[in-house]
Amino acid sequence: MSQNSHSRPDDRDETAIDAIAEGADDNAGEPNRRAYTGWQWWLFGILAIAYSSFHLISLNVYPLETWSFRIIHICGALILGYGLYAGTRFAEEGKPRSPRWMAALGYALLLPALYALVQVVLMQQAMSQGAMRIEPNIEAFHFGYPLMLTTAAAILLSWSDRQYQHRLSPADLVLMVCALASAGYLLVMFNSPLRAATGTTFAPMGISYAAIAGAALILELTRRVAGLALVIIAALFLTYVFAGPWLPGFLGYPGLSVGRFFSQVYTDAGVLGPTTAVSSTYIILFIIFAAFLQASKVGDYFINFAFAAAGRARGGPAKVSIFASGLMGMINGTSAGNVVSTGSLTIPLMKKVGYPARSAGAIEAAASTGGQIMPPIMGAGAFIMAEITGIPYTEIAIAALIPAILYFASVYFMVDFEAARKGMRGMRKDEIPRFSRLVKQAYLFAPIIILIVALFMGYSVIRAGTLATASAAVVSWVSPNKMGIRAILKALQLAGTMSIQIIAVCACAGLIVGVIALTGVGARFSSLLLGLAGVSQLLALFFAMCISILLGMGMPTTAAYAVAASVVAPGLIDIGIQPLVAHFFVFYFAVVSAITPPVALASYAAAGISGDNAMGTSVASFKIGLAAFIVPFMFFYSPAMLMEGSWLQILRVGVTATLGIVLLSATVQAWFFGPVKAWQRLVMLIGALCMIYGGIYTDVIGLIIGIGLFAMQRGRNGSRPATSH
Repeated sequence: MSQNSHSRPDDRDETAIDAIAEGADDNAGEPNRRAYTGWQWWLFGILAIAYSSFHLISLNVYPLETWSFRIIHICGALILGYGLYAGTRFAEEGKPRSPRWMAALGYALLLPALYALVQVVLMQQAMSQGAMRIEPNIEAFHFGYPLMLTTAAAILLSWSDRQYQHRLSPADLVLMVCALASAGYLLVMFNSPLRAATGTTFAPMGISYAAIAGAALILELTRRVAGLALVIIAALFLTYVFAGPWLPGFLGYPGLSVGRFFSQVYTDAGVLGPTTAVSSTYIILFIIFAAFLQASKVGDYFINFAFAAAGRARGGPAKVSIFASGLMGMINGTSAGNVVSTGSLTIPLMKKVGYPARSAGAIEAAASTGGQIMPPIMGAGAFIMAEITGIPYTEIAIAALIPAILYFASVYFMVDFEAARKGMRGMRKDEIPRFSRLVKQAYLFAPIIILIVALFMGYSVIRAGTLATASAAVVSWVSPNKMGIRAILKALQLAGTMSIQIIAVCACAGLIVGVIALTGVGARFSSLLLGLAGVSQLLALFFAMCISILLGMGMPTTAAYAVAASVVAPGLIDIGIQPLVAHFFVFYFAVVSAITPPVALASYAAAGISGDNAMGTSVASFKIGLAAFIVPFMFFYSPAMLMEGSWLQILRVGVTATLGIVLLSATVQAWFFGPVKAWQRLVMLIGALCMIYGGIYTDVIGLIIGIGLFAMQRGRNGSRPATSH
């Protein structure tokens, strides 16, 4: 935003608020993120650019063999991740680091790691010269044992080796080499006839050694970038593989040997399966797209546009939060990450117009979480669902339309009724950007429009995403923020670093999916749901909801859905629910686990910005997102909500369910067109549930209740003068 410092005072008053968001979608610095200078900054910048460029070239120009592509995809994220994220807190500048012997031990560990890497090169040469397989003792003593022991020792050392923020820890350098050695061996073996032996007694043990080291590297990077929740769940599943034979009841199973399990878990049955398939194609592509939007300042424009459009309404910043956070959350794919980026702007403004800190944080958390269910991108969830179910992406995006409208209508009316109840004002004209100026830059929406149009014209997701990314650069040339070569390289570098968390999380979820597939534990949950359905289908759905939320706690959306879809969705399909309905049911609850106490990542992130109690904020965001806990049950009772049925049915269900959501919001906030008494709230709740349910008779009952309460409220409050805010 450049303004002439010599402009007249009246001009300055008109133009000073042309933009309220500046860098609103920039990434916040994580506490364990390294900040390099000098040649190290250049090195990791070049690596990140090369990583993003590799994906663009492989996806559009020069495709690689599938398993090889995914192995390189994970290996690149591990190398960047260990270079950029430390395993422990940094030493404060000027204060002592860890003892010198720790650094010396780290450099000493580099020798066996490099030895294992050299052995991979020698093995590749032997295989290329016609060797059928590598001798077991060479795999074990010259590759496997050095690799596994070095990986374990370097991970343990990295937990206590405190370095300065601008330096790379020797232990992390060792882990980067181990990632190369593990991936290199797998590339050699999976591009030979031995690939067919995975999961059998004929599989080379080297595959298991490489997979064990690779799994440990994935778990440790996940801990660094996403916390312990997913790591603990993955560790429990991995423990189950070997503890299963001793477990009682339906959890027991015959068991798998270490060699047999690990020779399969790093294939498309696990780590290289659906989660990595999506992260290596759709997710990385949309992260690059988001980075280009960021570099061209389109993300800032979205937020400024939202302020101009809704800022003056009562409780204006909260309504802006719903629009901006939903839009940005749809693209960036992480609820908590979106809270941190857009919430740093919207939460203080909400507090400024009268929202308590708790409400401000809860609204931002609920809106950012809603972005994950907003078509067409749905935070990459739609692409994972298409990959798992085989249902066309466009069908999934269309089916998501009414549920997304209901969710955002719920959050909007919750906000509006609270603003009315507390007599809040909107923002003043001089506090928001000028709509007349912003509307002239509406062409900045072109990348999103191009993406949607291309998808519905039948272009592949990869081609549509690439076109949208290119259009973001082109559109910038008619805006004040032109993207030259430098800005494009900056966007590619940003995308490379932004992708680390989600790729680590998807690979870790792949471990869990592998355990489910190879042990059959998913089928055991299916039989449990079948048993419950014999008693009551509603009870089976409630149990499926609890499992989906439990599995999703503390996990980003993509991983939460991938795991829940493997465990819960097959059971729902077995009890007679359509695959699309079953997967949407699971997806919704995996998403709202981000605002469900006691582990609500999005709410915790919002509480950190608002300054309120984390648990209180999570309870408040749970209330605001209440519709998302009711609507999925209606998918089962009224499939028209997912566009299944005639247009007349779909229209009726959509309209009445929206009216039901309004009543539900009024029930929670105790305000309709004025204060609502306790008995009226109870009647209103019944009317809301009747209309959300979707049956013809229940819709009529709900409408009668709604009209009656509306008439009662207007009659009581019609003679009162309206308060102006």
